[in-house]
Amino acid sequence: MKQQATNRFSVLGSALLLSAVVVLGGCAGMTHQEKGTAAGAVVGGVVGNVLCGGLACTGVGAAVGGVIGHEVTKKP
Repeated sequence: MKQQATNRFSVLGSALLLSAVVVLGGCAGMTHQEKGTAAGAVVGGVVGNVLCGGLACTGVGAAVGGVIGHEVTKKP
C-alpha cells in the first residue's frame, strides 16, 4: 500500500514538473508588454477570487488586472 502511494506521488510530481516546463517555455517568445498583461491578469484574477470568491469576480479581476498590466508596461 505504501509503495502505491509513493509511486502515485512520483507520477504526480513528474507530471507537474513537465507541465511547468511547457507552460514557462511558452512565455519565452512574449514581449515585455505581453508578459505584463499576463502577470496583471493572473494577479487580478487571484485578487478578484479572494474578494468575492465567485467566477464572475475572478473574471472581472483578471480582465481589470490584464488592462492595468498592459498599461503599466506600455512603452512611452
